[in-house]
Amino acid sequence: MNMSLEHINKAFESKVRLGIMSALMVNEEIDFTTLKSLLDLTDGNLASHTRSLEEMGYIQSKKQFIGRKPNTTFQMTESGKAAFSEHLKALEDFLKISLGN
Repeated sequence: MNMSLEHINKAFESKVRLGIMSALMVNEEIDFTTLKSLLDLTDGNLASHTRSLEEMGYIQSKKQFIGRKPNTTFQMTESGKAAFSEHLKALEDFLKISLGN
């Protein structure tokens, strides 16, 4: 039985990054405050993980002002969707093999 993990993407091993990508899979875009609240994170923690995902090309951010308040929103890129979908498929395949299904 080959239980290879070669298609598991290390970028998504962090539960924070997994949460960010999961939220973006079901929302076309999501703002910083909503994502912070949803994942129960500090500003710095969320900022560091979104910056890493953005540097990898998996998400993109858009900064704007609404009134006088800054607003940052995030969207998943096409390469991010592909990478995350492949990661989820690899996890699913691993579980099927592990459970003998």
